Amino acid sequence: QVQLVESGGGLVQPGGSLRLSCAASGFTFRYYVMKWYRQAPGKERELVAGVTIDGGRKNYAESVKGRFTISRDNVRKTVFLQMNSLKLEDTAVYYCKAEGQGTDIEYWGQGTQVTVSS
Repeated sequence: QVQLVESGGGLVQPGGSLRLSCAASGFTFRYYVMKWYRQAPGKERELVAGVTIDGGRKNYAESVKGRFTISRDNVRKTVFLQMNSLKLEDTAVYYCKAEGQGTDIEYWGQGTQVTVSS
C-alpha cells in the first residue's frame, strides 16, 4: 500500500538545524511532485517547500527562504527538508505530500513534530 513516512523531527533550540526525511513506498515516486507542508497549533496547514519530479525546480515559502532546502533522491524514493537557523515560529507538525504530475492523485504522510524552543 501507499506509504509516506516522515522522520527527523524533534526538539531543537533556536538557531539549530534539523533534517526531515520522507520515505515513500507503494507508488512510482519519480512521477510525483513532492512537497512539505506544516501546521502549527491553531493555524492552517501551509506549504513550506516543493520540488519537481526531477529535482530541477524548487520553491519555498517566503518565511523559510534562505534557511530551508528541499531535495529528493529518486533512487532511494525519499524527499528531504534541511532546516537551518530554526526559529520559534517554525514549530509545527511537518507533513510530506506527493502529487501525481498531471493528475489529481495525492498522498500525505502522517507528520513529524518539530519543536523549536529554548
